[in-house]
Amino acid sequence: MIKTHKDYCEIPSAYLKLTHKYSIAQSSGVPDPDASEGGLLGNFFPDLSHVFSTVSRDLNFIDHTSDLGWKESQRFHPIVVDPGSPWVILNRSFLEFCVLGWDNLPRTLLMYFTNVVLSEEGYFHSVVCNSPEFMNTTVNSDLRYMIWDNPPKMEPHFLNTSDFVQMAESGAAFARQFKKGDPVLDMVDANILKRGRHQAVPGAWCSGRKRWWMDPCSQWGDVNVLKPGFQAKKFEESITGLVDDWNSQLNQCK
Repeated sequence: MIKTHKDYCEIPSAYLKLTHKYSIAQSSGVPDPDASEGGLLGNFFPDLSHVFSTVSRDLNFIDHTSDLGWKESQRFHPIVVDPGSPWVILNRSFLEFCVLGWDNLPRTLLMYFTNVVLSEEGYFHSVVCNSPEFMNTTVNSDLRYMIWDNPPKMEPHFLNTSDFVQMAESGAAFARQFKKGDPVLDMVDANILKRGRHQAVPGAWCSGRKRWWMDPCSQWGDVNVLKPGFQAKKFEESITGLVDDWNSQLNQCK
């Protein structure tokens, strides 16, 4: 499944699952039945559509590094690669380049990464950072809030209620990872998504009256109406900072 917004596509790493009411992009491997991989920190389509409407269509949001560091001995053999996060938001022209491969680079790297552990953490990154046409289109971020050890381990910390305030104020569009049924997910529902128990995330399309016994989204009007929520402001500030760094060439491929 590919989530699209005009010229942007978000690529789930390996497969898509629904966990604790959220649409989750899960990385490779066998999923932990007691863990939620990630979640949305806003009303996905209205908030992201609103913010991305002000962003250049040429950008690729892809967390990468030219410094292999702690990953080098574990995952890669002699080849110039740019590993990073498996969570990417790529523009349409770059995806067409990956599919059509008119200079053979995507196909060559695809054959190599077929035999690399956790290839989703290096394939798109290496293609974009080795392509003269696209190497200056990278915004070095996966738009996710995570807490890592220092030095980082293979997985970030599980987020809990003690992380909620910092997570909500981060301006990130997504967060990971959570334990299944953790109370912090209910806090996200109540305080960020404004979602009632067993109800849909409310949007401008909900036309019913809000009553304690009634879901306002049980009645709807124009489903094409998008109204950004209050969390979109924080996300917009975060994106503005990332794009400013991109304009100053601080976070592009090296």
